[in-house]
Amino acid sequence: MNSREKPLILLQTEASYPYGGGGISTWVHTLCTELEEEADFILFAVTGQPNVKLKYELPQNIRSIIHVPLWGVEQPADYYAPQRPFSVTLSAKIRTNDNDVIDSLFLPLFRDLMQGIFNGGHSSPYSEAEIIYGLWKFCTHFDYKTALSHRKVWAEFKHWIERSYPDDIMDLNVPEINLKHVTFALRWLYHFLMPVDVPLPDVEVTHSTLAGFPSIPSIVKRYEDGTPAVITDHGVWLRERLINIGKEKEFDYYTKRFLLDLSTFMSRAIYSIADQVSPVTKIHTKWETISGAEEEKIKPIYNGIDVDVFRPQPKPDETEGRPTVVAVAHIFPLKDIETMIRSCDIVRRQVPDVQYRVYGSMDIDKSYTQKCKALVEKLDLGDHFIFGGFHQNPSEVYNEGDVTVLSSISEGVPYTVLESMSCRRPVIATDVGGVREAIGEYGYLCKPGEPGELAQGIIEFLKDDERRIRLGRKARERILDNFTKERSVNAYLKDYTRWSSEKLRPLKNEINTESVKAIIQYIDG
Repeated sequence: MNSREKPLILLQTEASYPYGGGGISTWVHTLCTELEEEADFILFAVTGQPNVKLKYELPQNIRSIIHVPLWGVEQPADYYAPQRPFSVTLSAKIRTNDNDVIDSLFLPLFRDLMQGIFNGGHSSPYSEAEIIYGLWKFCTHFDYKTALSHRKVWAEFKHWIERSYPDDIMDLNVPEINLKHVTFALRWLYHFLMPVDVPLPDVEVTHSTLAGFPSIPSIVKRYEDGTPAVITDHGVWLRERLINIGKEKEFDYYTKRFLLDLSTFMSRAIYSIADQVSPVTKIHTKWETISGAEEEKIKPIYNGIDVDVFRPQPKPDETEGRPTVVAVAHIFPLKDIETMIRSCDIVRRQVPDVQYRVYGSMDIDKSYTQKCKALVEKLDLGDHFIFGGFHQNPSEVYNEGDVTVLSSISEGVPYTVLESMSCRRPVIATDVGGVREAIGEYGYLCKPGEPGELAQGIIEFLKDDERRIRLGRKARERILDNFTKERSVNAYLKDYTRWSSEKLRPLKNEINTESVKAIIQYIDG
């Protein structure tokens, strides 16, 4: 039972709030700010590198930030626990170097981890969650880096990856697995599982913004203390990982396959222990149940926006009199900016003075950004397609245009759709995720990856002022009825209140995995 005046929530993010922009960051900032009087938060922020800066002025109810960079640090504790005495770290290293510890405690757990990753998802997701908890429990007494870098662990990993990936390589015409492939795969494993080495605070509820590696604290707290776990799926993390890894040209076959197996393992583990799974669209529920979420625990909660901030205004002088298409999207493959660019090439043939203005970070995937810029130059789009970079005030952006475009190949319920509709700007979008649920009958939907279809919708709206204005007005009414921030935030507050008063049993008392039971017995006695 919570004895605090307000529930304390451990809120877990990845490459977003408070160090990055985008829809998820907007959602987190809105949630925390709107609940400033009702709930307190500790942020567990997983990032790629340690040298990141805050992009938001944090509300007072964010008590602290546990920042966990996955790369750029050799030892996790070197970064997030600098106050830890060296003697403590040294003692943990000495204990871990004992061959008996590796043989009797860590190797059995590591073999279970390998079984879970490489067996293609045929083991119980509950055992997968138990293994994640076991890794964390081990790290409370032993040293993470020393264990993962031990020669016996290396040999075990090499054995598993060599025996698990031989069957179809001849058909795929890829080279046989070698030392480099094994080394890189173990390196990925080491860095992505770094959250297991993080001490965790006492909280009433854990809330993860995705069903991936940053959700590790939710698994740990559910087993260790019985802390209720809430997951919000904006997009489906596993599905988007599949797409991104598949498109990555710099990864070899073995890297892709291992990352897919590891991601599947992680996603199944978190869904198996979640007490509440709240997708932002009902479309996600199929993926969630396939991945191990219990259907009765799935409770969709739509995103919401501030309709007083995102309100219709006249076009500024800069774009007045010129047909203008606005996009708010970071430049990276999931947003499929290339299809958007190609649609511009088609639209300008019927609307000669059209201009696309794209606002979003160009630093997330710099090679993809250069590829998109090269395509603009190749198609000789001149000032028809403008990269505006990250914009601090997106509420101003939508009113620059006549319509908004979204070309993503995967989405949840994107804020760019809701915000544009609230500004009475109809949206022409790919029919992915919960976009259809948001737009209803007041926009234009097309298949992803089809620049001709995307262009057709834009042309229709730009050439028919009466229809565009009428649907824009209806779009804002739809937002007012279904997608306000008050509706969304109040739903989460209700759930926080319910779960913070719920007495749940720590799952560590029900563990069946023998290697994990052995570690608990050794450490807890």
